[in-house]
Amino acid sequence: MDGVTAIAQILRQEGVDFIGCVPYQPLLEAAAIAGIRPIIFRQESTGIHMVDGYSRVNNGHKIGVFMMQNGPGAENGFGGVAQAYSESVPILLLPAGMSRQRRGVHPNFYPTRSYETITKWCEEINLVDRVPELMRRAFAKLRSGRPGPVLLEIPQDVAVSELRAATLNYTSPPRLRQAADPEAIEQAARALLAAERPILHAGQGVLYAEATAELVQLAEFLQAPVMTTLPGKSAFPEHHPLAVGSGGTSTTLGVHRFLTRADLVCGIGCSFTQTNFAVPIPPGKRVIHLTNDDDAINKDLCCEVPVLGDAKLALRQLLTALHAQAGGPRVVNTVLHEEIRATKAEWLAQWMPKLTATGTPINPYRVVWELMHAVDLERTIVTHESGSAREYMVPFWEARQPRSFLGWGKSTQLGYSLGLAMGAKYAMPDKLVINVMGDMAFSTVGLDIETAVRCNIPILTIVLNNGLMAIYDNSRFPVALEKYDVKRLSGQFSEVAKAMGAYSEKITAPQEIVPALKRGIAAVEGGKATVLEFITADEGDYSKFTWR
Repeated sequence: MDGVTAIAQILRQEGVDFIGCVPYQPLLEAAAIAGIRPIIFRQESTGIHMVDGYSRVNNGHKIGVFMMQNGPGAENGFGGVAQAYSESVPILLLPAGMSRQRRGVHPNFYPTRSYETITKWCEEINLVDRVPELMRRAFAKLRSGRPGPVLLEIPQDVAVSELRAATLNYTSPPRLRQAADPEAIEQAARALLAAERPILHAGQGVLYAEATAELVQLAEFLQAPVMTTLPGKSAFPEHHPLAVGSGGTSTTLGVHRFLTRADLVCGIGCSFTQTNFAVPIPPGKRVIHLTNDDDAINKDLCCEVPVLGDAKLALRQLLTALHAQAGGPRVVNTVLHEEIRATKAEWLAQWMPKLTATGTPINPYRVVWELMHAVDLERTIVTHESGSAREYMVPFWEARQPRSFLGWGKSTQLGYSLGLAMGAKYAMPDKLVINVMGDMAFSTVGLDIETAVRCNIPILTIVLNNGLMAIYDNSRFPVALEKYDVKRLSGQFSEVAKAMGAYSEKITAPQEIVPALKRGIAAVEGGKATVLEFITADEGDYSKFTWR
């Protein structure tokens, strides 16, 4: 067999059932012969975003795979991989490369060299006999430790080189998890019990470790409020009486109030990275940091008690230590529960005029609010877009199940939500999957709605069209705005979607929001990719707070 046939057989052995591509490379035919469905996208970024969403929703148990064409295909995929790297998502990238004798010859693109800074591990298959070894190492990297993209370049001559079938001896590597140092667990338990006002700060490591149940047990044992990071949103059920919300750029009054007054912050499955897309940890807090990534500990935040280990295993250890030290869980703190409830009610009351606004153009907060109440939150997966759509959604959407909300930040490429939604739908076909995006994001990637139509991936895309780059404050470019109107955009996106075969509507009146959502959801449930375009106001008010 040749090199790409060997790779395809290993992918099939690993349970890969589809592979993304634009438009062709030698592995495509080999994959199809092996029973792996090729999906052709309009652009590389959306395809990479789709395999990203697929890996996320499967918590890395199934890996999304994307192959790039030699040269421009590998070049065009860079942005999508950079986004996955910033989000710590395990995806496998298989770019075609130049023949080995042309390595380093200008202007040939060399993926292995160029992608080193945005992948967890990056290697070239330099000999066809190494295919089993390098594929095993790739899947070992994908399954263990902090997640991230892995790249294996396939040189043209290696792709067609012959490999004896007898040498294709491949064993799938297991997922490796490590428990925490017992001494560190004991220190963490003592610190938590000594704290008067602890808060639990949960990241997406809880999701990958599938440790929501353990996190709930910890919160209830300690009677401590729980906030999540933006990528960790849905790691803790937000209708739980101890949930205070998600700490993104825009956040809730609950996060601000309970994080500010906390005397100890216990981070679980998070990185504590300083970023514009995370609330800052106010100074003067004692910090426990539980993570499976040693590089994150004491990186941006001074940590008093570091705990290195898998979130699920370490939380179980921590619960055992807490029981031993305290003798049992604390009494339900009804005062705290009521304070959390009252804080949420106070905050929502401030925002209800926007969430229920009746004016035209439609307030985008009204669209988000009605959408959340129109769906079954137990069987829905939703994701936001970069920019204003993120700010409208993250604080107010109630995530009840793990991976029911796909939050993202750190890097914020326009159009990411479309591919994420497609990957989530492919992974969970029985779920209603929704992405909410702005008009500029849709104009960036919207042609891949045709991919969703052609490949029978029925998602619901909500376009908030205000005809502007809304998130940018006018004070940033007053001259450019006055002389050249640089914020102004245009487009008839419902018509574009209809031309690509999707079910679509344009909605201009607030009273039409709910009926249109019902029709759109019915279309999706009937198997149609659907785009609902809402003509909205320029809403620049976000739920942000001053941190000291």
